[in-house]
Amino acid sequence: MTVLLVLLVLLVILVFWLVGLYNRLVGLRNRFKNAFAQIDVQLKRRYDLIPNLVETAKGYMKFERETLEAVIAARNSASSAVSRAAANPADAQAVQGAMAAEGALTGALGKMFALAEAYPDLKANQNMALLQEELTSTENKVAFARQAYNDAVMTYNTARETFPGVLIAGSFGFAPASLFEITAPAEREAVKVSFT
Repeated sequence: MTVLLVLLVLLVILVFWLVGLYNRLVGLRNRFKNAFAQIDVQLKRRYDLIPNLVETAKGYMKFERETLEAVIAARNSASSAVSRAAANPADAQAVQGAMAAEGALTGALGKMFALAEAYPDLKANQNMALLQEELTSTENKVAFARQAYNDAVMTYNTARETFPGVLIAGSFGFAPASLFEITAPAEREAVKVSFT
């Protein structure tokens, strides 16, 4: 009878331990999903600024229509890709697509800013200066949000890959999460937003 009681107590302890481990993995997964949502908030702010920036530049850069259209197309593509990734940040393929689209947008913005250097009136425009400042601030916020997301992903992936988390992670569908990384060297260059 005592042996049965001891086994029952050990079984209860094991169940509570497994429940605690499962709940920790759920909490960490929710944390990295929330961190991706913070990136999404900042990127939406960025996407809202870009059309205003293009409209301000459009009057001055009449001969650069293709560049301005490329920026808008890249913005729309990045917005769609990030929306898909935000729907399920645990989907590695969606996160990779968002990273690629963000890289294309960064390249298009860089090209627009490089061309804008040739337009002195545009550089002196107060609206353009304010938009540049807002975009710079937003880029910094995006960088911090990406860092927080990557930290949350690292903590989650570590918990699911180490013992004892590895014992239940696979059984309960805790898939690995993807870091928000820049893969192309050109994407590592900051968007130039200064017209000085």
